[in-house]
Amino acid sequence: MSRILIVDDAKFLRETLKKILSNGHYSVVGEAKNGLEAVRLYKKMRPDLVIMDITMPEMSGIDAMKEIRNEDPDAKIIMCSAIGQQRVVFEAIEAGAKDFLVKPFDEMRVLQAIKHVLNNN
Repeated sequence: MSRILIVDDAKFLRETLKKILSNGHYSVVGEAKNGLEAVRLYKKMRPDLVIMDITMPEMSGIDAMKEIRNEDPDAKIIMCSAIGQQRVVFEAIEAGAKDFLVKPFDEMRVLQAIKHVLNNN
């Protein structure tokens, strides 16, 4: 069972993702509410995948992703944001994101992205 770290400053979105991941038979090994916590938990847990919001307090998802990928260049990270702007998507992919999800989450799209990233990278 793949181990996934969820990072979002909104608790209800973390809960939504946990439910989707449970339905898809994935294991949530940790939750973080900002980029600093995400980096710390990634180093400690080494999950198979991280699903991370872009806009968060203390450290953005983009900055956290860069720090995680400096530590582990093979880290698999899917970024998500309510901002579906092309510039934000491009910035996330340029920084190393393997995929991008737009909020509100579509369960089938989330599961499709996870399967794709875990199987193809």
